[in-house]
Amino acid sequence: MQSQDLLSIGELAEQAGVSVKAVRFYTDQGLLPEADRSSGGHRRYAPEAVERLRQIRSLRGLDVPLPQVARVVDGDAEELRETVARQLDVLGAEMAALRWREAALRLLHEAEPAQRTELLRLVGVLGTPPSTDMLARYWRGMLPGRLSTRLRTAVVDAAVPALPDTPTPGHVLAFARLHVLTAPVNAACLAEHRPDPLRPDVLYDGLREAFELSAPALRAGRAPSDGEALDCFVAAHARSQDRRDTPGFRRELGRALVGGEHPVMRCYWRWAGELTSEPTLGAAHAWLSSALGAQLEWAEGVPRGA
Repeated sequence: MQSQDLLSIGELAEQAGVSVKAVRFYTDQGLLPEADRSSGGHRRYAPEAVERLRQIRSLRGLDVPLPQVARVVDGDAEELRETVARQLDVLGAEMAALRWREAALRLLHEAEPAQRTELLRLVGVLGTPPSTDMLARYWRGMLPGRLSTRLRTAVVDAAVPALPDTPTPGHVLAFARLHVLTAPVNAACLAEHRPDPLRPDVLYDGLREAFELSAPALRAGRAPSDGEALDCFVAAHARSQDRRDTPGFRRELGRALVGGEHPVMRCYWRWAGELTSEPTLGAAHAWLSSALGAQLEWAEGVPRGA
């Protein structure tokens, strides 16, 4: 290439629409190779450097990291697709963080003045977006030690609510309360009262099936009632104790379920329910327990609510 065809650093900067400082920076980073040097030691660039520099500027405008910029401008077509995908992931995470931060600020802004200090204490320890790791650890500690890894994972996945993509101030408050509730000190106290079934896998497999069977009724807002879901619920408890599903066992189980769940668990399911539109495991358990109670009352000739 003839020297007269080469571009000075100023000419390259002008044609590409960037500053001379930027050209020097990209050259020093190895992104923009020099074609030659003038007799005075000034940098000279080939004409195709204009398009390369424009591409670099465009990628940097999308916050693509320099190492990935280098691979893209060197002609790796697959790298461009993967780079765009990675940037979309990064942007999605940033937008999620901003949405949670906005919802937290709205919660504080809309609160009564006397409540703001307490709310700030609650939400100030959360990340944006918050992490559900503490909730997952809470459940792993609450479940029976002999439960299989398969079922432990399934229960944890079902018990930890998915965070909404577009959180409201109410979502932020509900999650903040869950975060406090599942702190290690609280989880340790509750774990002391954890039931230890004889055959935990049999119990949790059966309960998972019963909860799935009850989900349509819960979504439809139907009252607790007899049916396949209740039979599956009772059978899970019976099989886990090497017992049979008999009227006597149902009465025994009904008495054991009187009073419902531990107050901490009731709070957990209440606030978890505020984060999702899907029935929670706690809602399913309460529905099935109520269905059993109603069945027993009718069997004894005492209509529910009489």
